[in-house]
Amino acid sequence: MKAIHLFALTLLTTAFTAQIAAAAEATTPKVGDKAPPFEAKDQAGKVWKLADALKESAVLLYFYPKDDTPGCTKEACGFRDSMNSMKKDAVQVLGVSFDSAESHEKFIAKHSLNFPLLVDTDGKIADAYGARIAGRNMARRVSFLIGKDGKIQQVTDVPSADTHLSEMREAIAKLRQH
Repeated sequence: MKAIHLFALTLLTTAFTAQIAAAAEATTPKVGDKAPPFEAKDQAGKVWKLADALKESAVLLYFYPKDDTPGCTKEACGFRDSMNSMKKDAVQVLGVSFDSAESHEKFIAKHSLNFPLLVDTDGKIADAYGARIAGRNMARRVSFLIGKDGKIQQVTDVPSADTHLSEMREAIAKLRQH
């Protein structure tokens, strides 16, 4: 009987520890935190490393649920339309979702997107940034502006695409002032 209780206690402890570890992994980085490093391929198979991108510019890394859905299209097109000013401010936009390279290629072509979409079908980048929707192979809408020093300057973590666009514009303007 003691062995059964000990086994049950061990199972509970293990499950509890796993939940804590999962919750810790899912923590979204905050302003001032060092951005988690990543490497991923874009829609064309080009490898992107955050460290390399930061040598050239600040990075607006945004996670979104699904290619070619209304909110995601609105957000992507908003970033597309702001690209000229972002380039002047030395900001590289990188979109991330669980969609395949083929899906990203179609989304880019359909909406004339002018920035890369990273393939994160296994969710490693989403997990590193706490962007995965719990229990799903899908990211929630969350954006990070990462300064050239690798520190997060702005986090926008709300469902509204409009809020992401306006808050990132404001955060990029603040980067310009420094």
